[in-house]
Amino acid sequence: MKARILVIDDNPDIAHALKVLFTINQLDCDHCLTPETGLSALDNSHYDLVIQDMNFTQDTTSGEEGITLFNEIRRRFADLPIILMTAWTHLETAVDLVKSGASDYISKPWDDDKLIITVNNLIELSELQQAHRKSALKHNRQQRELAQQYDLCGIRYQSDAMFNLLQITTQVAHADVSVLITGPNGAGKEKVAEIVQANSSCRQGPFIKVNVGALSPELMAAELFGAEAGSYTGITKRRIGRFELANNGTLFLDEIGNLSLDGQAKLLRVLETGEFERIGGSETIKVNVRIISATNADIKGAIAKGDFREDLYYRLNVIELPLLALNQRKADILPLAEHFLGEAFQLTEQACLTLKHYAWPGNIRELKNVMQRVSLLARDKVIDEKILALNVQLPESTTSSANTEELTAEDIQHAISDASGVISEAAKLLGLSRSALYRRMKKFEIVG
Repeated sequence: MKARILVIDDNPDIAHALKVLFTINQLDCDHCLTPETGLSALDNSHYDLVIQDMNFTQDTTSGEEGITLFNEIRRRFADLPIILMTAWTHLETAVDLVKSGASDYISKPWDDDKLIITVNNLIELSELQQAHRKSALKHNRQQRELAQQYDLCGIRYQSDAMFNLLQITTQVAHADVSVLITGPNGAGKEKVAEIVQANSSCRQGPFIKVNVGALSPELMAAELFGAEAGSYTGITKRRIGRFELANNGTLFLDEIGNLSLDGQAKLLRVLETGEFERIGGSETIKVNVRIISATNADIKGAIAKGDFREDLYYRLNVIELPLLALNQRKADILPLAEHFLGEAFQLTEQACLTLKHYAWPGNIRELKNVMQRVSLLARDKVIDEKILALNVQLPESTTSSANTEELTAEDIQHAISDASGVISEAAKLLGLSRSALYRRMKKFEIVG
């Protein structure tokens, strides 16, 4: 199907010349003599690109009519490519409009070959933009459908990586198998565990959490399996362990990689038989508990060193849910930051860039702490990069547009990746307009 171009110009000779040029180059072209008829045509038919004059009245040379027409087209059709046709007297105005969102401008008389190249590039880039928009809409729709189908426990995210992880999480949640959540400290492993439990067959049962990595070997057995009164110094009444408390529910064992070898042996027995005895007791207690564990440790490396039992690892790791660090899913940073701040606060654009480029070694936990701090410091409810006080050097392309022509294909690919494929966000990271970014993507043959 041929692309359709609308020329809005009060000079029939110019319109005829353009129509012949476009027809020769396999492009359809319509012509309107006035801004009013041009806007009506746009309202009633689909066009892929507009070429508009900057002046429509013989005794007016200010270009104000062209500015008004451009602004109205942009208001009604925000993503429609617009090329401005200008005489030298309107060149400065045209340049200003390009900065405001016009795709390009051509001077009269124009170069036919250059105009055809420009038109074809803009049409192809517009098609790319529409494809990205459809992809983003599909992604957002999938996120909504997932939230409607499952209990996501209020998690805030935007990245593809997190969406993919949540898809797997909700799929395996109902199965009665052990789950191991891996990832760095503060990345949200406990939240993922909550989602598993909330969508499991034992969601109505208890959900018991214990950080086994923080327990000494002496306390581990009592904490997990309980103890009878008098079984050791200081205990005067029976202590119920976490396994018993979690019966017919879920037990979340955090930092499992730090468990001692003795603790690993005792844990393995319970996982194999579902049975244990309280310390100092002789009664065998049988429980039905779904195990979710988490670790930031390199378990396979620990197995190779003899610090972690391989048989226990395979008992715990029927399903592994790997959670990436926050700086590897940058699209999640702003939704989380806004969630922690609350609706009363506003992040400036420079603050958003700072948040996205900071390394976040402490992951979500650090982000939450930073947002709590700045919410106390921001008197006018506006959060800027100065209040954030994060040690981050923004790339030159985000602070100045002077070097945007020097951007490499790698720079653009990194920005698109950081923005999870959302071109408008990638353009902001690079300090470009969307149309400028699409032109560079075309130049480097990058398909987003």
